[in-house]
Order: sequence, then structure tokens, then C-alpha cells
Amino acid sequence: MRHLLDTRTLSRDDALRILDVAEDMRDTQSREIKKLPTLRGKTIVNLFFEDSTRTRISFEAAAKRLSADVINFSAKGSSVSKGESLQDTAQTLQAMGADAVVIRHGASGAPQTLATSGWITAGVVNAGDGTHEHPTQALLDAFTIRKRRFGDDSRGRDLAGVRVAIVGDILHSRVARSNVWLLHTLGAEVTLVAPPTLVPQDVSQWPARVVYDLDEALSARPDAVMMLRIQLERMNAAYFPTEREYSRRWGLDAARLATLADGSIVMHPGPMNRGLEISADAADSPRSTVLEQVANGVSVRMAVLYLVLAGERPGERDTNAEEHTP
Repeated sequence: MRHLLDTRTLSRDDALRILDVAEDMRDTQSREIKKLPTLRGKTIVNLFFEDSTRTRISFEAAAKRLSADVINFSAKGSSVSKGESLQDTAQTLQAMGADAVVIRHGASGAPQTLATSGWITAGVVNAGDGTHEHPTQALLDAFTIRKRRFGDDSRGRDLAGVRVAIVGDILHSRVARSNVWLLHTLGAEVTLVAPPTLVPQDVSQWPARVVYDLDEALSARPDAVMMLRIQLERMNAAYFPTEREYSRRWGLDAARLATLADGSIVMHPGPMNRGLEISADAADSPRSTVLEQVANGVSVRMAVLYLVLAGERPGERDTNAEEHTP
């Protein structure tokens, strides 16, 4: 795998390969010594043009557990704030010998530009671009659903027949977009739930059903309910009357939580707006997989970095990677 830029073009076999390698990575994290020598000598740059805590720390933890050297680059306080372009930044990283670049950027398509521009030879991993995609979040979500459903027997399995409801700010959510494509590829049935003002115009092209009433969606007894954060920082208009009104109609509260089928799980990519899209009862219930998603995120990102940097590439056989495969 040369790059990971989106889930829309990710094949079923490649998606399952990432998830299965993540299973192996997860198993290594229960050992006393969690570090693997797999990426020793490799340099990974976390190139973040947007604020992030969970994603950046998760990628940093994943890289360090694979023994890679990590450079964290934040746009704030860097030459970017002085007007430096993405091209100049990329070429600086190339000169420093970066082997992989994990990029989060406010512009949709920035990772694709970086990967195809010829500015760098490093592998590129998309950590979220604009309102486009966030592929590793979708992969860790799929991993979490699969693990809850199949437990230790999850290797090699897809999500055929699994029903997932994605609820909230679909319009501004790259997590929703990546999840729709990946879940569809893995065989799941996806329902999008949101007020009409928070549904994208091009949603008719997505492999998902759209419902505007949360109670109607929950009556179909989904296996997983994924609550999305209301991204107030991206909203430059009034998309709903008040936060209280939104919570009443589209929030997952204790009453709605009680209607979920046995075995149904509650997901959230974080950070959560407690009391807005999700109540404390739902966030802290045994059904909640929020902390599992964080833990699984490290395993999935370890798998992605391993496959980008140590996996076999066309015309190239990496015996060192074989030696250190977990």
C-alpha cells in the first residue's frame, strides 16, 4: 500500500487486510513490552495544519510502538503562519528524509495533492482533509464494530448484514463520508440521520438511506448507532433553531438509549458535546464503545503505517518487513 488517501477507492480485500493486520497489532499491545522493531530507522512526520488531539496522539503512539522516529509539525508557530506553501513545506520534509507523512489539512484534497504532486517520495496517510475524508477513523470504527460482533473470531470477516445508523452533522463530517464508503464496501447497510439542513446535496450518490427522524431510524433496530459531533466551528449559518431543539430531536438521550436492541452499540468519533448530540447516560453506558475506539485507533494506525512503510511494494520484496511481521 503506497498511500492511504480515502476509503471510497479502497477495495474490500485491502480493507480486510488492514483490519486483519490491525488484529495482529492489537495482540502485541497486550504484551509486557509493547514495542515492535518493525519500522526502526524510518521517519514519520505528523503534518497537522488543523488542531487535533486524539488523531495526532494516536498516530504518534502507533509510530513509536513500531519503533519509528516521529516528528510532530504544527502549522501554528511554523513557517506556514508566515505564508509558506504546502509545496515548500513538503519539499523541506523531503530534504529531511521523511519516509511517511501523516497529514491533516483544512482543504479537501490536500493529501491527494501531496501524494501525486511529485514533491515528495514519502508515503502519504490522510488524517482528515476538509469535509472530504478521514479514512483511519472509518477503519477503526469498522474494526470496533467487527470486534464487538465477532470477538476473537473476527479475522477475515466483513460486516455483511450489519445495520449502522450515522446520526448528526453529516454535512460537515469527513468521518461520515469515509464511514459510508467503507461500511458499504464491507457489506453493511448504512442509514444517515440528520435535519435536512445538515444533509449534503450530493447524498443521493452515496450508498446509504437518508432519514430525517431519529426515532424512525432507531425503530429499525440498528446494530450500531454512530453519533457525530455538531461542528459548530465549521458553521457560518443557522443550521438548526437552538442547541436545545437539536438535542431534543436528534440527540441520543437516556430514553432513546433504552429503546436500542440487545447487543446494539453506541459510537462517537470524539470529542463529544455531552448534552448536545449525546447524553452522559449514553456516553458512559456499557453500550458505548468510545474508549474502545480510541484504543483500537492505535492498532489500526499501526497497521496502516506498517503496510505503507514495511509492506511489500510492486517489484520490491522487503525481507526486513517479513522478519518483523507481528
